[in-house]
Amino acid sequence: MGFTAIDYIIVLAYLVGVSAFGIFVGGKQKSASDYFVGGRNIPWLIVSFAVVATETSAITFISIPGLAYLTNLNFLQIAIGYIVGRIAIAFLFLPSYYRGELVTAYEVLKTRFGEKTRNYASVVFLITRTLATGVRLFTTAIPLAIIFRGYQIFSGYSNTDIYAISIVIITIFTFVYTYTGGIRAVIWTDVVQMFVYLGGAALALWIMLAHLPDGWGSVLAAAAAGSKFQFIHFGFTGSVAHFFTVKYTFVASVLGGAFLSMASHGTDQLIVQRLLATNSLKNSQKAVISSGFFVGLQFLFFLVIGVALFAFYHAFPFKDGDQIFPKFIVEQLPSGISGIIVAALFASAMSSLGGSINSLASSTLIDLYKPYFGKNSSEEKDLKLSKIFSIFWTIVLVATAFIFIHTNESVIEIALSIASVTYGGLLGTFLLGVLFKKPGQTDAIIGFSAGLIVLVYVFFFTPIAWTWYTMIGALTTIVVGLVSSKITVRSATLKSGT
Repeated sequence: MGFTAIDYIIVLAYLVGVSAFGIFVGGKQKSASDYFVGGRNIPWLIVSFAVVATETSAITFISIPGLAYLTNLNFLQIAIGYIVGRIAIAFLFLPSYYRGELVTAYEVLKTRFGEKTRNYASVVFLITRTLATGVRLFTTAIPLAIIFRGYQIFSGYSNTDIYAISIVIITIFTFVYTYTGGIRAVIWTDVVQMFVYLGGAALALWIMLAHLPDGWGSVLAAAAAGSKFQFIHFGFTGSVAHFFTVKYTFVASVLGGAFLSMASHGTDQLIVQRLLATNSLKNSQKAVISSGFFVGLQFLFFLVIGVALFAFYHAFPFKDGDQIFPKFIVEQLPSGISGIIVAALFASAMSSLGGSINSLASSTLIDLYKPYFGKNSSEEKDLKLSKIFSIFWTIVLVATAFIFIHTNESVIEIALSIASVTYGGLLGTFLLGVLFKKPGQTDAIIGFSAGLIVLVYVFFFTPIAWTWYTMIGALTTIVVGLVSSKITVRSATLKSGT
């Protein structure tokens, strides 16, 4: 047991292989549009798989089993909301995206409200995506830290040093194919890596069951004793105030999952960019809706792994759920198998990281640079700038990942909390533009700002659970935006009357 030279060779071979594959399938880009939306001819099922792989990351691979290990299956309720939210996206947002040859989600806001609103939304996206990806990238360092701690050569290194080395290694390999192959390389490698990390996790589960005395029977016995298979939690036993502090009640999970999914998959350039890579609105709708069902199944799979880990380590409980699956992979699996599964873990991290680099670069170029500095720039110059921005955001993401090295909280909840704080205002602004005709640019910016301010206050000064954040922010943005539009109309009427 333990990580051997064979395992290191397997991991290195995988990293080199997936980078080479990404460069090959990416081909040569002739324009920024090729680099960011892949010529709009990628099959919808491939896009659906790529969406699943992108939102999965190392956080799902590590932290969701950890949640089930520490608690139960309540997190699965979020998946119900995810499906509801994606159906809403398919019919509320995607038609607007396909009315023009759009490259970013925020071009819709420019058409509806104006340039300033698009810029505001784009900047918020850049901040949100940077922080959320930083958490995901840091998560990848956890198994490598466990591996490196067992070797004398790293005895003089601190945990911080070990995490930093891991982060830099995974970033370098991901950057190579993202930089050279653009979104086409990102999407096709996402699909390959989705099957790699799911296969690796399935292999780990099979070996885990083989080590238990009664196999699946041991899991069922331990789960029954620990109430691990509890799925629905209504949470109506306490006060009303207490109800809003519980993360995974059924209402909070479904509403929170729906609003979060609408924001992440309907307004976040990381996902919208993939949906714009299909050749029609219908195919884009199929891609986003099917991805919700795939993610639900994937959540269930990783939660079951967490329950199996509970059965495996039942006599030796751990307090840190994020450490438990990497610990099993590194310490319990045979030589060679550990390498395969660590490579699978890297696959989940690389799929998310590559997409983040490309989407951050696209939003920077299309939403912030070209409107002011590159209106008449050539395709060749835009493509060159796209790659320069990819380099810039890669460096920023690595630096951001270092910030989270000393965190003690569940990384999936950190990531979702960060995203939810800014997603509320972003989603509210899109809904304000899609559902209402009267609000203008000033109303949208005022509403957006109000949503952000309210959520910052909720995040830092209240015990309200993160599952409510996106809905609170979206509703605040819509209400304030509508009130602002009425005041604007009334003021204009009074002025015209005088």
